[in-house]
Amino acid sequence: MAKICYYAKYSVTFAANFNLLSTQFFTMKQKVLIVDDEPDILMTLDFLMRKAGYEVFIGRDGAEAIELVKEHSPNLVILDIMMPNVDGYEVCQFIKQTADYRHSKVIFLSAKGKEVDIARGYAVGADFYMPKPFSSRDLVKKVKEMLA
Repeated sequence: MAKICYYAKYSVTFAANFNLLSTQFFTMKQKVLIVDDEPDILMTLDFLMRKAGYEVFIGRDGAEAIELVKEHSPNLVILDIMMPNVDGYEVCQFIKQTADYRHSKVIFLSAKGKEVDIARGYAVGADFYMPKPFSSRDLVKKVKEMLA
């Protein structure tokens, strides 16, 4: 009888701990990294992504973006192309050519809207390319779609 009580107590404790762990696991926020050298765009996108329920990280240039990718392994990166130090194309290539990060989705958000620029963005691994100026509503919708 003592063994049955012990096992029953252990099962209840295990079940309670499993429920706690599974709740924590399934409620983890997805991570979005926003990289742009324009403070207004960063501020706007930071607000919109947090409002949509994502954990947000901010990078101001390509070199910082690479460090943030290494540190946080984001689910999605919103990336400008024309930035100081390291451009967005190089950051995207780093993400897509590194096994630990290639799962990350990449959206280019750039003023470079010519066909050749868009083609180059997809060639280096972008999952989506949105020229500036852009609709914030469309961007949030696309992020949700890509992270669904």
